[in-house]
Amino acid sequence: MARVVRFHEIGGPEVLRVEDIEVPAPQAGEVQIRVKAMGLNRAEVMFRTGQYVTEPSFPAILGYEAAGIVEAVGTGVTGFSVGDAVSVVPCFMLGEYGLHGELVNAPAIGIVKHPANLLWEEAAATWMMFTTAYGALVDIANIQAGQTVLIRAASSSVGLAAIQITKTLGAIPVALTRRGAKRDELLKQGAAHVIATEEQDLMAEVNRITDGKGAHVAFDPVGGPEVAKILEVLGYLGIFLQYGALDTAPLSVPVMPLLGKDLTVRGYQLFEITKDPAPLQKAKDFIVKGLASGTLRPVIARTFKLDEIAGAHRFMESNVQVGKIVVTV
Repeated sequence: MARVVRFHEIGGPEVLRVEDIEVPAPQAGEVQIRVKAMGLNRAEVMFRTGQYVTEPSFPAILGYEAAGIVEAVGTGVTGFSVGDAVSVVPCFMLGEYGLHGELVNAPAIGIVKHPANLLWEEAAATWMMFTTAYGALVDIANIQAGQTVLIRAASSSVGLAAIQITKTLGAIPVALTRRGAKRDELLKQGAAHVIATEEQDLMAEVNRITDGKGAHVAFDPVGGPEVAKILEVLGYLGIFLQYGALDTAPLSVPVMPLLGKDLTVRGYQLFEITKDPAPLQKAKDFIVKGLASGTLRPVIARTFKLDEIAGAHRFMESNVQVGKIVVTV
């Protein structure tokens, strides 16, 4: 028996329960983990409220990220032993597995022996943010030194990961945030420039930063009508990557910038990377190297205890955090 987060109906944070359930032994290709810490993502909030790409089947488990000690391994699993310190790359859909609990099973393909210099909270906060940013900026956009990258919702965990990866590659991270309240913190976290899009002229600022050449990449989890302005400030052969839908309104795509600058507008999910063994291994190698060297480091906004899981979801919904929300066991 172990305490696991579940919910029995769609709703607000109050529907979450920490329940004692029997956790089955790991099946073939699975690893069982005694959890020390869990990462919370926007995806779990959307899953709980019925707004995610998959629908919950009740009673529903949830959770994409966790770090802890290997408790058992299923048949066919190699490279991991009982007692190993590991964390999990999201490589499954919510509903298939759920990592928010004291004892959980996860597919072995997503298990990583993270660098020993990480705290449990940091290990649990790592993989969604850095793998999402890696897949877009490195695997797809192949950003190069000196290129300008616009990072929307930059204070989110993925936004901060994108800032770090962009800097690691010698490119120029430009943080986009709605208002200037988070400007100083984003500069502290490594942004070369910060643009408050509700307070500043996006076109004028990007032209100033790029000497009129426009940005090479825009990385956006929001969408909605503001996308039109972002496409306008991309340069020739610019790439717009949409990786979320916080605004579910249709995208507004202006035709003349699209044609005149030969832009690429592309949807992206990290599962492009994490469900394909070859790019997944490249992502693991890149991120582990960065974590070990210290050039990549997850930023943690706040930690909660397992019994405070509803409060952690409420904090996520407040949108005041800068970085990752982590729940500890």
